[in-house]
Amino acid sequence: MTRRKKMVERVTELMDKPDRIRNIGIVAHIDHGKTTLSDNLLAGAGMISEELAGHQLFMDSDAEEQARGITIDASNVSMVHEYKGQEYLINMIDTPGHVDFGGDVTRAMRAVDGAVVVVDAVEGTMPQTETVLRQALKEGVKPVLFINKVDRLINEIKVDQTEMQIRLGRVIDKVNKLIKGMNEKMYNDGWKLDAAQGTVAFGSALYNWAVSVPYMKTSGVNFGEVFDRCRAEDMKTLAKKSPLADVLLDMVVKHLPNPIQAQDRRVHIIWHGDYESEVGKSMIGCDPHGPIAMMVTDISFDPHAGEVATGRLFSGTLRRGEEVYISGTAGKSNRLQQVGIFMGPERIEVESLCAGNIAAVTGLKDAIVGSTVTSMMDMTPFESLQHYSEPVMTVAVEAKNMKDLPKLVTVLRQVAKEDPTVRVTINEETGEHLISGMGELHLEIITGRIKRDKGVEIVTSPPIVVYRETPTQKAGPVEGKSPNRHNRFYIELEPLSDEVVQLIKDGEITMNLPEIERRDILIKAGFEKDEAKNLRAIEATNMFFDMTKGIQYLNETMELVLEGWREALAGGPLAEEQVQNLKIRLVDVKLHEDAIHRGPAQVIPAVRSAVKAGILMAGDSLLEPLQKIQITVPMDQMGAATGQIQGRRGQVFDMQSMGDTITVSGKAPVAELFGFAGDIRSATEGRAMWSTEFAGFEVVPQGLLPEVVKAIRKRKGLKEQIPRPDDYLA
Repeated sequence: MTRRKKMVERVTELMDKPDRIRNIGIVAHIDHGKTTLSDNLLAGAGMISEELAGHQLFMDSDAEEQARGITIDASNVSMVHEYKGQEYLINMIDTPGHVDFGGDVTRAMRAVDGAVVVVDAVEGTMPQTETVLRQALKEGVKPVLFINKVDRLINEIKVDQTEMQIRLGRVIDKVNKLIKGMNEKMYNDGWKLDAAQGTVAFGSALYNWAVSVPYMKTSGVNFGEVFDRCRAEDMKTLAKKSPLADVLLDMVVKHLPNPIQAQDRRVHIIWHGDYESEVGKSMIGCDPHGPIAMMVTDISFDPHAGEVATGRLFSGTLRRGEEVYISGTAGKSNRLQQVGIFMGPERIEVESLCAGNIAAVTGLKDAIVGSTVTSMMDMTPFESLQHYSEPVMTVAVEAKNMKDLPKLVTVLRQVAKEDPTVRVTINEETGEHLISGMGELHLEIITGRIKRDKGVEIVTSPPIVVYRETPTQKAGPVEGKSPNRHNRFYIELEPLSDEVVQLIKDGEITMNLPEIERRDILIKAGFEKDEAKNLRAIEATNMFFDMTKGIQYLNETMELVLEGWREALAGGPLAEEQVQNLKIRLVDVKLHEDAIHRGPAQVIPAVRSAVKAGILMAGDSLLEPLQKIQITVPMDQMGAATGQIQGRRGQVFDMQSMGDTITVSGKAPVAELFGFAGDIRSATEGRAMWSTEFAGFEVVPQGLLPEVVKAIRKRKGLKEQIPRPDDYLA
C-alpha cells in the first residue's frame, strides 16, 4: 500500500509542471508486445512488482482481456520517471492492436503528444502498424520506435550478428518510409527515426531489457553483448545492466514533446477557431489560468461513481464543483463532481488538475466521446474524431426475458456512448435492436459484456453484413408533392466523386469550417462557385445544395426539408440500408402561403419520397464492405493462402517473399469472410499468420445484386418486390 501511496504523492506533485509531463501512447499491430511492454515500464517505475511484470498484464484489467490475451480497451496510467536527476510525470495509454478496436487508438491519439510505436523484430511492420502510424501523424503526435522481440531473431530465426543488424535496419527504414509517405513535411522537420540520435530502441519486453545508442554509453552494453547473452539465454544479466524501463522512458523524456511544445503544434491541427482569441492563445500556451478547454476521448462506467469521462485538458484548471458547458448541448451546463487521474484500473481523486494532463472526471452526463468541455459558452469545438474504419457487421439483439426490455434499451444506449465505433439502432416499431461493429470479435465482446457487466440476458442473431446504398448516375429534376398537394419540391441527384467523399471522410470539408474557407475548398475540389456557396448540409458522405433563388417562406421551411432528406438517407429504397456518396441539389420549390399547410406532416414526406424516388431513378446500387487481408505462410503453403482469398470473391494484388516465407496481400468482401479463421488454419496446417483491415466499400457485382437485395428485404420483413419510382411519387 505504501508503494502506491508514495507513487500517488509523486504524481500529484508533478501535475502542475507541464514542462515535466509527457503524454504518450503505446501503439502497434496485435501481438507485437504492447501490454507486456507497458507492464515492464510500470515495474520499472515501481508501480507493480518486477516478478509479475509481463505476466500480470496490469493494463488489461478486464476479465475478457485476460482470458483472450488481447487488449480491448485503451487504458490509462500515470507514473514517475527520473531522468538526469529530475522527475518526470509520464501519462501513458496502452492501446489495442486488433483491427476491431482501432477506434480506441484514434481516440487515444487525440489525448497524447507522443507515441511509442512497437514493431516485432521478426514480423516487421504489419498493416495495423501502418494504420496506427497514420492516425498518429494525422493528429500531430510524434513517434519514436521500439523494436521488440530481438531475442526471437537471435534464438528462433538463428541469424548471425551482421544479419541481425541488417534486419533491424530494414525495420527502421520501412517505418521511416511510411512516415515520409504519410507526411513528408514532418519527416523533414526532424521526425525521421534514427538509431544514432536515440529515437529508436531495441529489446525484449518479455525479458525486460532494451538498448539504445545513447544508453549504451551509460550501460556499456553493445549489440555484440546483446547477441552473446541472448545466445547464452542469459536475459537476466541484460535486464540488470540495461533495464527496459530506463532505456525506453529516457527516450520518451528526451525525444517526445512536453504539452507546452506539443500544443503549439497540435492545436493548429485539431482546432479551427480563432488562434488570437483568449481560449486560442491559452490552448497554444497550455495556460492553467485560461478558460477550461478539454476534449473527451473516452467514456467508461464506474458502478459507484457513474459515468467517467476521460480526456485531454488543453487549457485551464479543472476543480470539483466547477460549472462547464459541453459542445452541442445548446448552453446546458454540467457540474464536475470528481476530478482525478487513472492509475490503470483505479481512479485517484485530486483537488484540481491543470492544462497538459489527461483527466478523468465525473458529472459530465451530457458528454459523449468527442465532446468539447469548456467554461466558455461559445467556444468553437475541437475537430471531430475521424475513425478509419466503419461498422461492417451487425447482430440483432433481443432480451431473453420480456421484463428486461426497458433495461436492455438503457444498456444499449450506454454501450453506444462508451464506444462511438459501435452503432446501435433501436427500432421502436418492430422491437428489433441492432448493434453494428467492426467485425466478429468486436460484436462478440460487446454482446458478452452486456451479459456479464450489465446483467442483461440476451439472445443474439448470427452476424449480418452492413451494406450501403448509392446512386450510380444522374437523375432529375424529380418532383415531390406534399400529401395535401399544396407544396412541391424539385430535386436533382448525382453520385459524389471519390475525391470529394475522401475529403469529407478526412474532415477537410465540414459544416464547422468558416463559410469562405469551405467555399474555397469546394471550388478547388471541382464544384461550381455558385454551388460551393450554397452548400446547406453534410450528412455522413452526402451533400445537400440549395440552388433556389428568392423563394418565399423557404427559409423557415428549410429545417423540415433537411429532416425529410435525412430520413431518406437513413434507409434507401432498395433495401432500407444507409445511403452514401449522394449529392442533391434543390432546384425549385412551390410553397403554400399559409403556414398551417406547410408543416412537418406535409414537407417531410414530400422531400423524403422525392429523394427515394430520385435514388431509384439514379440507378440505385448496393455497396458492400471489403477487408484487406495479409497472410504470411511458408513457401509451400502459398497456393493454400491465395486459394483462401480467391475462393471468397477476393483479389490477390501483391506477393512478397522474405527468406522461406511469403506474404500474400489481397482483399475480399466481408460477406465471404465468415469462418475465415478456421478455414485458413486448416488449409495451411495452422502455419499461417494473417491480419485483416477495413478496406472501404465497393459496388456489389451486378449479377449478385438481385439475390443480395432479396435476402436483405426478406430478413427485414419488407415486401420482396423492389419499389419503383412511381410507388413514391403517386
